[in-house]
Amino acid sequence: MDKSTITSLSNPLIKQARALRQRKERMETGLFLVEGIHHVGEAVAANWEIQTILYAPDMLASDFGRQLLRHAALQAALQPVSAQVMESLAEKDNPQGILAIVGQKRMQLDELVSVRTGAAVVSPQDPGNVGTILRTLDAAGADALFLLDGGVDLYHPTSVRASMGALFSKPVVQTTFAEFMDWKKRGGFQLIGTSAHADSDYRNFRPKPSWLLLFGSEQKGLSPEQLAVCDARVSLPMRGRASSLNLGVAAGVLLYHFFN
Repeated sequence: MDKSTITSLSNPLIKQARALRQRKERMETGLFLVEGIHHVGEAVAANWEIQTILYAPDMLASDFGRQLLRHAALQAALQPVSAQVMESLAEKDNPQGILAIVGQKRMQLDELVSVRTGAAVVSPQDPGNVGTILRTLDAAGADALFLLDGGVDLYHPTSVRASMGALFSKPVVQTTFAEFMDWKKRGGFQLIGTSAHADSDYRNFRPKPSWLLLFGSEQKGLSPEQLAVCDARVSLPMRGRASSLNLGVAAGVLLYHFFN
């Protein structure tokens, strides 16, 4: 085994990577973890700031993975680790043998350019939903995601994984509801609120050329005050016993319908 290969689970770099599973560490360092060949490849392709790529030579068997390392060597430090060390860091079963420590991006509203459509979520609580909405937004063709008034961490490992690389190609702005509303008004967007009690069935609604979909949190939905400031409100009919859809599913239905 190469002398430079890390084999100790208590190595400082490995301990730092493991600590990035915790929100406190991510907030203090401004770093986060990206796991898997596809996700690391997207981060590299998008020229995000990559501090270190950890890889297990015995586990990284694909030609694409080896090509990725050669390309990534131009912009990041490469650090081989043992299979045991990689397994201790990976969240997935049967890890692909590659993981990156990446710098976070904190985009501001005024940095957005050429945005005509997007989705906003108030205080989301499920990181999987955040990643899923970002992935769906990218697939449907919308331009940006807004996370309002806190909630789950965008860089939670589950959110990063669920985004399937869209995190690195679509702008995400974390801001307050009030600042979002000011920006929305300046841009002349139509704000479309979502509510089970809205009068307009989504199938009968057509948005204006520039629009933003607004969703509430999984538990609370949008407040009456938030719905009141929307330019329009739409609902998804519920025919069964379920009272609502999963947030990520609801976002997917509406986003694809609005681009139909």
